[in-house]
Amino acid sequence: MSSPAPVPKPVSVLDLARKKEQGQLITVLTAYDYPTARAVDAAGLDVILVGDSLGMVVLGYPSTIPVTMEEMLHHCRAVARGASRALLIGDMPFLSYQVSPPEAVRNAGRFLQEAGMGAVKLEGGQEMVPTIQAIVRAGIPVMGHIGLTPQSVHKLGGHKPQGRTAQAAKRLLEDAHALQECGCFALVLESIPARVAGLISQRLTIPTIGIGAGPDCDGQVLVTHDLLGLFDRFTPKFVRQYAKLYEEMVQAFEAYRQDVEKHTFPAPEHTVDLPETEWQDLLTSLEEPKRERGRDFA
Repeated sequence: MSSPAPVPKPVSVLDLARKKEQGQLITVLTAYDYPTARAVDAAGLDVILVGDSLGMVVLGYPSTIPVTMEEMLHHCRAVARGASRALLIGDMPFLSYQVSPPEAVRNAGRFLQEAGMGAVKLEGGQEMVPTIQAIVRAGIPVMGHIGLTPQSVHKLGGHKPQGRTAQAAKRLLEDAHALQECGCFALVLESIPARVAGLISQRLTIPTIGIGAGPDCDGQVLVTHDLLGLFDRFTPKFVRQYAKLYEEMVQAFEAYRQDVEKHTFPAPEHTVDLPETEWQDLLTSLEEPKRERGRDFA
């Protein structure tokens, strides 16, 4: 009798640091529900990010700003039930960490205590140092996020690439060092020039995870709905679509509608049958009350 296959050891923040030290690239995808989390986990990804991007790709909001803590925790719990290997990171939504460090600590703690996450992610540079320090002191791992920060889209004037001047690039480098020094275990670099992202990655000891930041980061992340072609409103320039599932879904739904309208679904193989003897017994039993009522009026 063969012994059961060993259960893979869950990925930790130390494993990500080790991968950077050894020159191994880190793989990250988003997930927002149980079946997607199971699939991403089964594919061997290092990290699952429950991103506030769910506001746009799952809940239909125009941006990430309307996403609430309760919505994030709801989806994080679903992902935690589906994944057992990948490091799970919950995205702190708008105004869950900007108001005060004590409130940020309480909200960050809910991701671990109530939703099964292993870490949290929040946006911002040097201005977020006191908040990150407070969260880290509470024993909660923090991933930083600089460059294009979607929660600041109104301040940035839209979803525009960042760090495209020498001064802006230097500011990004300063932000990256500040986030490393205050305790972040990793850093997302979003929509910045590839050479700037490469320079930041070289100068930091913590891993960098790029999204629209070129090939020289220590890892890459994509929104799963973009990768699968499930989000039809727009596709960012930096996305490689590995499937076009939205189109396939529409085709499947149309085929189903047509089959129902033409009365070709459900077919016999999709139905539960009643044995003929039982059917005849049923019909007989339904006729007997009618015969009894007929005798009553005779």
